[in-house]
Amino acid sequence: MSITAAMVKELREKSGAGMMDCKTALTESGGDMEAAVDWLRTKGLAKAAKKAGRVAAEGLVGVAADGAKAAVIELNSETDFVARNEGFQDLVANVAKVALGTDGSIEAVNAADLGGKPVTDAVTDAIATIGENMGLRRTAVLSVNDGVVASYIHGAVKDGLGKIGVLVGLESSGDKDKVGALGRQIAMHVAATSPLALNTDELDPAVVDRERQVFVEQARESGKPENIIEKMVEGRLRKFYEEVTLVKQAFVINPDNTVEQAVEALAKELGTEVKLTGFVRFALGEGIEKEEQDFAAEVAAATGQ
Repeated sequence: MSITAAMVKELREKSGAGMMDCKTALTESGGDMEAAVDWLRTKGLAKAAKKAGRVAAEGLVGVAADGAKAAVIELNSETDFVARNEGFQDLVANVAKVALGTDGSIEAVNAADLGGKPVTDAVTDAIATIGENMGLRRTAVLSVNDGVVASYIHGAVKDGLGKIGVLVGLESSGDKDKVGALGRQIAMHVAATSPLALNTDELDPAVVDRERQVFVEQARESGKPENIIEKMVEGRLRKFYEEVTLVKQAFVINPDNTVEQAVEALAKELGTEVKLTGFVRFALGEGIEKEEQDFAAEVAAATGQ
């Protein structure tokens, strides 16, 4: 069947694809317009798959909260430009809301329904539409039995969307507004200080052992006896714990108190127990090695110069 310019034009208007792609699609489908649209959709998905090799270290962190439960997700893109795309922002916000109904595992979130399809398919569709590699990198849900899970977004581009997302869980039967207000302050503190763990019990033993070895070597250089060295090491470890565990850190809102003391003060005010149960902190792109691009070389290669 002869493929006419009018057919190519109609398919371009239906699909938004390029002229040559539309002509090829019509040829492959024998001039059947709907089959050609399907062919282009398949081709679009194939292009999305090819993009998967490119580093996606930009994007957005999204949070969604519902009283005693909150979710945080990181959806990456290749460029910050896409992070400013309204469609991408809507996708991140919707994935965060969907995550609220899961156990927080990335497998559960990827499989969750978003507009009649799994989240993983929604992301693939966005890759084909927007034209960049994207990936749901990590997800988490935090909940309490009775209390508040507060959230905070740093570098917000929209409500619940930004560069750093933090969740903080506080269990208490007391005034939820006051508990939530302190929770938000602690979440802001976590965004600023990036603690390694809630308390010493939750610190990675390998991290503690590594620090201890460093402190031992430093102390031995002083030439002091072993019993003195041991005391020096324990003192430095206590200082280390104060720096990296949330409950022992000086509270950024009031550095005269630790975070632990701030929680105790609220408990005293409310006349009931307030317990800091956990936190989650996602910073966009942390740990991802970004590609260094030589645009001049790419242009030269493309033009044969």
